[in-house]
Amino acid sequence: MSRSEDRPGRGGLRGWGGVTGMAVACAVTAAVTLLPLAHHDGGSAGAGTSGGVVTADRTRAEACTEPEASLPASGADGPNIDRIKERGKLIAGVDQNSFRWGYRNPESGDLEGFDIDLVRAIADDLLGDPDAVIFRAIPTNQRIAALENDRVDVVVRTMTINCKRLEQVSFSTAYFQAGQQVLAPKESPITGYDSSLKGKRVCSAEGSTAFEALEEKSFGALYQDDFDGTERDPDRLTVPNQLDCLVRLQLGEVDAVVTDNALAAGQAAQDPAVELKGEDPFTTEYYGVAAKKGSDDLVARVNKVLVDYRAGGKDSAWMRSYEKWLATGLPGITAPPAPKYRTD
Repeated sequence: MSRSEDRPGRGGLRGWGGVTGMAVACAVTAAVTLLPLAHHDGGSAGAGTSGGVVTADRTRAEACTEPEASLPASGADGPNIDRIKERGKLIAGVDQNSFRWGYRNPESGDLEGFDIDLVRAIADDLLGDPDAVIFRAIPTNQRIAALENDRVDVVVRTMTINCKRLEQVSFSTAYFQAGQQVLAPKESPITGYDSSLKGKRVCSAEGSTAFEALEEKSFGALYQDDFDGTERDPDRLTVPNQLDCLVRLQLGEVDAVVTDNALAAGQAAQDPAVELKGEDPFTTEYYGVAAKKGSDDLVARVNKVLVDYRAGGKDSAWMRSYEKWLATGLPGITAPPAPKYRTD
């Protein structure tokens, strides 16, 4: 795709108003690098691995048929959990820009949302204190790198479990079901993930399952920047942070966004000028808590936290968090996804 194929932006910000929208754009740009959100000296996350475990996980990923199946839940400690306890803080990679999932409350400045509630539940189980957390904001395209480089213990950031990612990280059982959908202005002729995307400029986040879907089938959409992944990358159609796509849409630089319906519902709530297109998501995906490859003790312990988090039916901690943050934009969910466990 050449730059001449891009149509000029229509100018102005849609929905939020110029001042607020530009403030969001600046905040999103600032979040492109890995930023510590709390000023603590937590040291390295240091999730240890062994060659045998990594090899076993890689073999499983290569023969992947049920990626959502995770290690059986366990309350036992281990080297990775011991390291977290010695530090006295859980280091969690999160989003600070996804409304209702992980975002900063503009009044209090606190991080809030569905993913943040889950991080605090993990910290409470491991350390006996839901506030014993160092939050680090990470862009979509740095989630895996943050784990591989020991910047965080876990990533809780609307991260889809799939076979490709299992080659690089370990996942908990699923804690939410989502799917890809198209977000576009209400007056747009785009009707969904279909031929109405032909010739349209479609934004997705680098390293996301949305981008992978567009790679597989784009319907003739323009979805990839020239010089992607280089210093000359303009970050217009493929961007580091998913929320950058909403800003591009508001600026008129793109015509549509492909992203998880769970995230898109929050963005539609932020900007009443946009809406989800198509009746249903065109994929089924599950979010999991990601940990460094081979961190079996930590993954099993998170799975134990999730067992407790789901327990209680309508009165469970999971349902309370859902009702508080997500029910308005994603109504009708009556229970979390059931856990699946590995038998190998």
